[in-house]
Amino acid sequence: MDERVFRFKAGHPVPEWDLRHRLPIYRPVSSECKDTGTIFRINSTYMDVTDQPFRERQWLAGGVLVSCLGMAVGGWVYYVTRVLYPNAGGVLGDLLCLAITYAFGYSAFRFGRDEFISLRRRPIRFNRKERRLYAIRRRRFFAKPGQGDITWEVPWDEDAIFCIHRGYIHHRPVYHIRHYQVDEDGNVVRAFSIGRKWEEKENLQGLLSQWNYWCWYMNNGPAELPKPPLFFSENESTLESFLFCLYDFGTRASATYRISMMPLILLMTSHRLMALWTCRSPVWPDSIARVSVVPAGDPYDEPGPGTPVGWAETVHALDRNEYPEDPKCEMAKWRGEKDPAVNALLWAEDTPPMRQEG
Repeated sequence: MDERVFRFKAGHPVPEWDLRHRLPIYRPVSSECKDTGTIFRINSTYMDVTDQPFRERQWLAGGVLVSCLGMAVGGWVYYVTRVLYPNAGGVLGDLLCLAITYAFGYSAFRFGRDEFISLRRRPIRFNRKERRLYAIRRRRFFAKPGQGDITWEVPWDEDAIFCIHRGYIHHRPVYHIRHYQVDEDGNVVRAFSIGRKWEEKENLQGLLSQWNYWCWYMNNGPAELPKPPLFFSENESTLESFLFCLYDFGTRASATYRISMMPLILLMTSHRLMALWTCRSPVWPDSIARVSVVPAGDPYDEPGPGTPVGWAETVHALDRNEYPEDPKCEMAKWRGEKDPAVNALLWAEDTPPMRQEG
């Protein structure tokens, strides 16, 4: 459920379901704390997290390429019926071709501007020293020195509105964590999504554990935080792009299934690579870089030497028992439902459980 496709409604109130599932920043929402695969780097000053579309950008890139192809075909048919054979299509045929060309062209521009000739990643920086989130949202093509890319700032306090957002794909519920900025009347001005998506209500267990993880870092620091299951590479290689697409069809899928799906996996890999090759790395504004200095010798600066980065290195490290598998910890002050799976089902209801005191 790419956040750029399923847009929020600017000028309208926060969706009622989302507002009822608002996430507290000083109290836990479940009994466990763990990352679910969202981290680029972490240290005593900040933690860089993925935006929601990062892990599946190959799908939107493929949609943009299909839209470009549809626009080209529509334009070609219009040329054939209007120039080469002027009496072939008639007025209705011309209007139909133009409508198809416009529809595909609009889709290609609307979604392609953030996918091609844009940014390889759009990190969201949790800066615990400044008590703020900095989210790079779009490439700035004509930046002045030190201006960097277009970046939004969000204060880390109880006034900030973080919610669980629920959508549907093929009648199945899909969730992600979303931040809303509202005006004085409570209407949405802008919004963005953090981390990743979770399908089906049972998997809200991972979403709630993830929220605990980010809150723990911002409120307590990295000292006792479990390691992420992997650190994503900030310079994604061809192999990493292939593994993103491979694992998108199931991290524990059988070899037979993967072989049968290999043509589609390779096609999606080509889409992801084409998007990445036309983009550049993000540039933080100087004002944010100045407040994101990592102390010399920071013991929590990761990934450091010896820490695997990316899917391939992490899988090999797990096979050698050199990296923890599914690292997590318990929330000592949690007073709600102890079973994370049962707690997730409670949060999936239209009225979630009372927020527990932490």
